[in-house]
Amino acid sequence: MPSLFFHDLPMPADESLTHVLNGLRKPLKTISPKYFYDKRGSELFMEITRQPEYYLTRTEVKLLQNYASDISRAVGENCLLIEYGSGSSKKVRILLDSLKPRAYAPLDISRDFLAAAAATLAAEFPWLEVHATCLDYTREFELPFSMDARRIVFFPGSSIGNFNRLDASAFLGRVRKLVGSDGGLLIGVDLKKDKDILNAAYNDANGVTEQFNLNLLSHINNRFSADFNINAFSHAAQYEPDNGCVAMYLVSQADQEVTVSGTCIPFSTGERIHTENSHKYGKEEFLDMAGDAGFSEHYCWTDESNWFGIFFLYSGTGH
Repeated sequence: MPSLFFHDLPMPADESLTHVLNGLRKPLKTISPKYFYDKRGSELFMEITRQPEYYLTRTEVKLLQNYASDISRAVGENCLLIEYGSGSSKKVRILLDSLKPRAYAPLDISRDFLAAAAATLAAEFPWLEVHATCLDYTREFELPFSMDARRIVFFPGSSIGNFNRLDASAFLGRVRKLVGSDGGLLIGVDLKKDKDILNAAYNDANGVTEQFNLNLLSHINNRFSADFNINAFSHAAQYEPDNGCVAMYLVSQADQEVTVSGTCIPFSTGERIHTENSHKYGKEEFLDMAGDAGFSEHYCWTDESNWFGIFFLYSGTGH
């Protein structure tokens, strides 16, 4: 029988609402990208990863497949493998047989999607103890279970790029605190490259990224009794070289007012909601940031074009 445990630690609804309203009151309106990931948003993101322009997932998957043995040797067996933003847990499957962790702890904010994905994975790997936990991994947290094993965080997909550089540094520091003095972080990082490749990746011809971006408004409508008219907003994404990131927005197509839990938010024609940044890093730039966060050693695997890197950051010495 699969060993599956589910731990539900949702963010308080009132605090979530305050966060959304505060973002919508800023001069440049913002909604956190964590609100992309309701069930429909998670499904749409999986569809994005299959688009021909979206090189990130297929490049990272190929790296994991090609270097699974090397990665497993670097990480070591019998760890507690903690995946931030686990989604469908597709990528971790590539590593489980060679890595042989003592337990796997997928963390995700989308409760239903997490529960279904964890149950499927536990059935596929009945030898593996699975502790699925619904929480917001972008905040500081404690695991809701205890286990005497080295902690290794797995953070694929270049989601580190969703943080601005200051917040990314703080995030790495929180991961370092969670894994302790003998743990590590296995992380995917999208590397700097030609802007045309980047712009195409976030504006796929089939419009899936557009649907994904607009679905954020549906999620806000459902979760916070809002009345966004989805058809009154459009998708926009472009690489901003001065910031080293692709920025994604929803653009109001008219003068309009939106109500969120009884609070009126005015929009003018052309006004934008900033929904996501996807920062790109140079290899040394990222390693400097990891070092500042307290990671003392590293391994790195990249593709032939140096488009993407998988880094293992170790917090101990003499690994």
